[in-house]
Amino acid sequence: MLAAFKHSMLVTGGTQGLGYYTALEIARNSPSTQVVIASRQHNLKFLKLDLSSLTAVRKFRQTWEENNLPPISALVFNAALQFPGEIEYTEDGFEKTYGISHVGHSLLFALLHPYLADEARVVITSSGTHDPAQKTGLPDAVYRSAGNLAHPPAKLGNGPGRQHYSNTKLSNVLYTYALNRRFNKINRKSGKHWAVTAFDPGLMPGTGLARDATPLERFLWYWILPHIIPLLRMLFSENVHSPQDSGASLARLAVGDDVKGVSGVYFEGRREIKSSQDSYVESKQEDLWIWTVNTIASDEEEKINFALEDLL
Repeated sequence: MLAAFKHSMLVTGGTQGLGYYTALEIARNSPSTQVVIASRQHNLKFLKLDLSSLTAVRKFRQTWEENNLPPISALVFNAALQFPGEIEYTEDGFEKTYGISHVGHSLLFALLHPYLADEARVVITSSGTHDPAQKTGLPDAVYRSAGNLAHPPAKLGNGPGRQHYSNTKLSNVLYTYALNRRFNKINRKSGKHWAVTAFDPGLMPGTGLARDATPLERFLWYWILPHIIPLLRMLFSENVHSPQDSGASLARLAVGDDVKGVSGVYFEGRREIKSSQDSYVESKQEDLWIWTVNTIASDEEEKINFALEDLL
């Protein structure tokens, strides 16, 4: 069966909400591609992945190899959680929002990049909450250093839990631009066509992002807001969507012909827009990149490999 597939794609967080509809859209429109998540669709495959554990991410790479999957044409890094209450940590000691959405995904990319096809895309789900100018209602994202976000000082650690979410989403965009700079060099040197984009799906009432919210917030999120999306667009922002709608927009970045070769940019739904002012600060992008490589690599050989230095 696998021999029939020309490429594979990986969608994290693909068992529900945005990730599920993204994977379903890709599978429907790319029958020659093995899409890795969970579903009964014939070209969807499930492989267990726990992004909160670096050990589990490394085991996932072994599982990927054992399944002998075809070259990867797209990595869709979509999984994310919010922890609105007291600070929580991963088993590796990272603030949990950051540990899952940034650190876990970064290690996953570092381990899987040797399997990328010569023409491949990386799509990273961020959020408009990373941009203070958008006034989303979440605490403004503040980037001082990558280490500061991974191991927050007491003042930040004991502050609003959603602060970690907006900070992490800023890190997602910073990482996108740092990776794009390296992809450009790799493409010029090797003739590959690797691209990376960041994506804001907008507000999507009804998704699992509010699973750790208060009972009242969960009631509104799951049972009221999904039914008044047109009203929310009129009253608050046009950037309010159903998971199906945003899933189609995210799938477009992974497989759409109209965005083929587009890299190093930020999309709000279907529109390419500017990301936050801080996200373009190259020193912050490089601080994040260097800290990440040094943190996730287990030895000097991995540092070279994870930094992509052997390809630059």
